[in-house]
Amino acid sequence: MPVLLYDYRKKIIAAIHAGWKGAYKGIIENVINFMTKKGCNTKNIIGAIGPSITQKNYEVKADFKKKFIKKHKKNKIFFKNKKNLIYFDLPNYVKSQLKSQKVNRIDMIKIDTFDKKNNFFSARRSLKLNLNDYGRNISIIMIN
Repeated sequence: MPVLLYDYRKKIIAAIHAGWKGAYKGIIENVINFMTKKGCNTKNIIGAIGPSITQKNYEVKADFKKKFIKKHKKNKIFFKNKKNLIYFDLPNYVKSQLKSQKVNRIDMIKIDTFDKKNNFFSARRSLKLNLNDYGRNISIIMIN
Protein backbone atom coordinates (compact mmCIF):
# COMPACT_ATOMS: atom_id res chain seq x y z
CA MET A 1 0.00 0.00 0.00
CA PRO A 2 1.31 3.47 -0.76
CA VAL A 3 2.06 5.83 2.10
CA LEU A 4 3.07 9.36 1.12
CA LEU A 5 4.51 11.82 3.65
CA TYR A 6 5.04 15.56 3.39
CA ASP A 7 6.60 17.94 5.90
CA TYR A 8 5.21 21.30 4.80
CA ARG A 9 7.71 23.35 6.85
CA LYS A 10 10.91 21.60 5.76
CA LYS A 11 9.58 20.75 2.29
CA ILE A 12 10.63 17.12 2.62
CA ILE A 13 8.66 14.25 1.11
CA ALA A 14 8.75 10.47 1.33
CA ALA A 15 7.06 7.67 -0.59
CA ILE A 16 6.73 4.32 1.17
CA HIS A 17 5.52 0.95 -0.05
CA ALA A 18 4.06 -0.59 3.10
CA GLY A 19 2.85 -4.08 2.39
CA TRP A 20 2.22 -6.24 5.43
CA LYS A 21 5.89 -7.30 5.71
CA GLY A 22 7.27 -3.78 5.51
CA ALA A 23 4.66 -2.41 7.89
CA TYR A 24 5.28 -5.29 10.31
CA LYS A 25 9.06 -4.76 10.18
CA GLY A 26 8.81 -1.02 10.84
CA ILE A 27 9.31 0.69 7.47
CA ILE A 28 7.01 3.56 8.50
CA GLU A 29 8.82 4.17 11.77
CA ASN A 30 12.20 4.00 9.98
CA VAL A 31 11.20 6.56 7.34
CA ILE A 32 9.73 8.96 9.91
CA ASN A 33 12.87 8.61 12.05
CA PHE A 34 14.95 9.45 8.97
CA MET A 35 12.78 12.49 8.29
CA THR A 36 13.13 13.74 11.87
CA LYS A 37 16.91 13.31 11.66
CA LYS A 38 16.75 15.62 8.64
CA GLY A 39 14.98 18.24 10.74
CA CYS A 40 11.32 17.38 10.28
CA ASN A 41 8.84 17.65 13.12
CA THR A 42 6.07 15.06 13.10
CA LYS A 43 3.46 17.74 13.89
CA ASN A 44 4.28 19.22 10.45
CA ILE A 45 4.02 15.94 8.56
CA ILE A 46 0.92 15.13 6.56
CA GLY A 47 0.40 11.47 5.67
CA ALA A 48 -1.64 10.02 2.83
CA ILE A 49 -2.56 6.36 2.66
CA GLY A 50 -3.39 5.32 -0.89
CA PRO A 51 -5.71 2.69 -2.31
CA SER A 52 -5.08 -0.86 -1.14
CA ILE A 53 -6.80 -4.10 -0.33
CA THR A 54 -9.25 -3.69 2.54
CA GLN A 55 -10.15 -6.01 5.36
CA LYS A 56 -13.17 -7.57 3.65
CA ASN A 57 -10.87 -9.06 0.97
CA TYR A 58 -7.64 -9.59 2.91
CA GLU A 59 -7.90 -13.19 4.07
CA VAL A 60 -4.97 -14.46 6.15
CA LYS A 61 -3.96 -17.61 8.01
CA ALA A 62 -3.99 -18.15 11.77
CA ASP A 63 -0.16 -18.03 11.98
CA PHE A 64 -0.22 -14.58 10.35
CA LYS A 65 -2.61 -13.30 13.01
CA LYS A 66 -0.59 -14.97 15.77
CA LYS A 67 2.59 -13.25 14.55
CA PHE A 68 1.00 -9.78 14.75
CA ILE A 69 -0.58 -10.40 18.14
CA LYS A 70 2.70 -11.76 19.50
CA LYS A 71 4.35 -8.49 18.46
CA HIS A 72 1.65 -6.40 20.22
CA LYS A 73 -1.55 -7.59 21.89
CA LYS A 74 -3.29 -4.41 20.70
CA ASN A 75 -2.96 -5.72 17.12
CA LYS A 76 -6.02 -7.93 17.76
CA ILE A 77 -8.20 -5.03 16.65
CA PHE A 78 -6.91 -5.38 13.07
CA PHE A 79 -8.34 -8.88 12.64
CA LYS A 80 -11.90 -10.05 12.09
CA ASN A 81 -13.17 -13.61 12.02
CA LYS A 82 -16.02 -14.42 9.66
CA LYS A 83 -17.26 -17.90 8.75
CA ASN A 84 -14.09 -19.56 10.14
CA LEU A 85 -11.88 -17.25 8.06
CA ILE A 86 -9.57 -14.49 9.29
CA TYR A 87 -9.37 -11.05 7.68
CA PHE A 88 -6.66 -8.43 8.22
CA ASP A 89 -7.13 -4.63 8.16
CA LEU A 90 -3.87 -3.41 6.61
CA PRO A 91 -5.00 0.20 5.96
CA ASN A 92 -5.91 0.81 9.60
CA TYR A 93 -2.82 -1.04 10.81
CA VAL A 94 -0.69 1.37 8.76
CA LYS A 95 -2.74 4.35 9.99
CA SER A 96 -2.12 3.27 13.60
CA GLN A 97 1.61 3.13 12.89
CA LEU A 98 1.57 6.70 11.59
CA LYS A 99 -0.35 7.82 14.68
CA SER A 100 2.08 6.00 16.98
CA GLN A 101 4.85 8.10 15.39
CA LYS A 102 2.86 11.26 16.20
CA VAL A 103 1.71 11.86 12.61
CA ASN A 104 -1.89 12.91 13.21
CA ARG A 105 -2.84 14.59 9.93
CA ILE A 106 -3.66 11.58 7.78
CA ASP A 107 -5.73 11.33 4.62
CA MET A 108 -6.88 7.86 3.72
CA ILE A 109 -8.18 6.94 0.27
CA LYS A 110 -10.71 4.23 1.00
CA ILE A 111 -10.69 2.38 -2.31
CA ASP A 112 -10.27 -1.39 -2.33
CA THR A 113 -7.83 -2.38 -5.07
CA PHE A 114 -9.08 -5.98 -4.90
CA ASP A 115 -12.65 -4.91 -5.80
CA LYS A 116 -11.81 -2.24 -8.40
CA LYS A 117 -10.48 -4.59 -11.07
CA ASN A 118 -10.88 -2.09 -13.92
CA ASN A 119 -8.98 0.64 -12.08
CA PHE A 120 -6.30 -1.11 -10.00
CA PHE A 121 -4.05 -4.13 -10.10
CA SER A 122 -4.14 -6.54 -7.17
CA ALA A 123 -1.63 -9.29 -6.43
CA ARG A 124 -4.15 -11.15 -4.26
CA ARG A 125 -6.88 -10.95 -6.90
CA SER A 126 -4.47 -12.18 -9.59
CA LEU A 127 -3.31 -15.08 -7.43
CA LYS A 128 -6.91 -16.03 -6.67
CA LEU A 129 -7.70 -16.03 -10.40
CA ASN A 130 -4.43 -17.85 -11.30
CA LEU A 131 -3.27 -15.04 -13.58
CA ASN A 132 0.35 -14.96 -14.79
CA ASP A 133 1.01 -11.40 -13.70
CA TYR A 134 -0.62 -9.04 -11.23
CA GLY A 135 0.40 -5.72 -12.79
CA ARG A 136 1.71 -2.68 -10.96
CA ASN A 137 0.25 0.44 -9.36
CA ILE A 138 2.16 3.67 -8.96
CA SER A 139 1.89 6.58 -6.54
CA ILE A 140 3.71 9.84 -7.02
CA ILE A 141 4.57 12.69 -4.68
CA MET A 142 6.56 15.77 -5.67
CA ILE A 143 7.42 19.26 -4.59
CA ASN A 144 7.17 22.12 -7.09
